[in-house]
Amino acid sequence: MRKGILSLTATAAALALGLTACGGDSGQTTSTTSTSASAAAKAGKIGVILPDSKSSARWETADRKYLEEAFKAAGVAYDIQNAQNDKTAFQTIADQMVTNGATVLMIVNLDSGSGKAVIDKAKSQGVATIDYDRLTLGGGAAYYVSFDNTKVGTLQGEGLSKCLADKKASKPIVAYLNGSPTDNNATLFKNGYDGVLKPKFDSGEYVKGPDQPVPDWDNAQAGTIFEQMLTQQPKIAGVLAANDGLGNAAITVLKKNNLNGKVPVTGQDATVQGLQNILAGDQCMTVYKAVKKEADAAAKLAVALAKGEKPSASSSVKDPESGQDVPSELMEPQAIYLDNVKDVVADGYVTKEELCTGDFAKKCTEAGIQ
Repeated sequence: MRKGILSLTATAAALALGLTACGGDSGQTTSTTSTSASAAAKAGKIGVILPDSKSSARWETADRKYLEEAFKAAGVAYDIQNAQNDKTAFQTIADQMVTNGATVLMIVNLDSGSGKAVIDKAKSQGVATIDYDRLTLGGGAAYYVSFDNTKVGTLQGEGLSKCLADKKASKPIVAYLNGSPTDNNATLFKNGYDGVLKPKFDSGEYVKGPDQPVPDWDNAQAGTIFEQMLTQQPKIAGVLAANDGLGNAAITVLKKNNLNGKVPVTGQDATVQGLQNILAGDQCMTVYKAVKKEADAAAKLAVALAKGEKPSASSSVKDPESGQDVPSELMEPQAIYLDNVKDVVADGYVTKEELCTGDFAKKCTEAGIQ
């Protein structure tokens, strides 16, 4: 592994600048950098590329925060940037990070093709690579850190089934709003909820409704897609939405048709918006992924690599494209319904102050949120 060495001048400048952040709208990158003389002396620099800030709030509100905290605690130099769903920017950021001394590159790919190009180039320059949250198919990263994403989908399928049973639905028509077709996680989620729901379709207990992916996890497109679904099939009785953003897009359309609260909708990520939709009775459930655990596990690997070590992983995942086993750390997801929204607050993922605003204050009290 090549060493990234900061000059005394660069180090002094970085110390003077301290923590910098520049952010923006779609098409602009968002970055946070930090370094110190002691960190530079002990280890290389860690570069992290997040995917966007629109598909889910978690990337900026949770992942960035927890990764920063872990790197600061370890005393290593780091640079966290957000590609804002721009593949060209993604490659440019990666090149700049390596040029600026990154010896470890952690990425959340926008798709496997462009992700693999970044990993291949980094590896050719002696940079260690980590796939964070999304596996880059055929990419050959040294490590993969995520959640058990098939389990996430299983929890969604079980959640929708539970909510349909609670409503005593008879032969409900179930629509799928799947994640981006270029995201391997979306494939794993679908494998999980198909495993629960397909037997119900096959037996005639449920009726298979419209089934469409949402490009780039784009919430605006999700709204348009679901509106078309509901027009074509007005009797949709359940919506398997792959995350909270897609779920909210469906809920917005259901509200326009006075169907919110009547048609169960799933989600994922336990965002403030998703949890508020659950409190309001408009969303059936979400899946909480304790991002701090994921970020801490990834940071631990990255710090070890930056120090020239070869850390071990607790498990492995087979890359379906290359057939290789990728050393992995996989976290356990948790299903969240109205009766345990409080667990997400108790865990510190969202605060009572941001969740229990306005009309939600009373609903929070009723839900036992302290």
